[in-house]
Amino acid sequence: MRDYYVFILTNKTNNVLYVGVTNDLLRRINEHKKKIVHGFTSKYNLNKLIYYEHTSDVWSALQREKQLKNWRRSWKIDLINSFNSEWKDLYYKLLEEC
Repeated sequence: MRDYYVFILTNKTNNVLYVGVTNDLLRRINEHKKKIVHGFTSKYNLNKLIYYEHTSDVWSALQREKQLKNWRRSWKIDLINSFNSEWKDLYYKLLEEC
């Protein structure tokens, strides 16, 4: 059984949101923080993990990613607020748990 994560990143000012999926959340967020991933996230400096979901089913992770990408911004904000109301960078919390 594998782990899959759907996640939302933002930037320092919390004004841009990015939804992604990965099978290794810490590695993937580290890549974003080090700007190893070129494109949208590096262009807008999106490296702050503010939301994530875990599943063991790759297809449900991919479907959820597509669903969240199609959501209105206000819905995403509500989801983030229910999970991480202070919009803290959860990456460091996850590192401590490892």
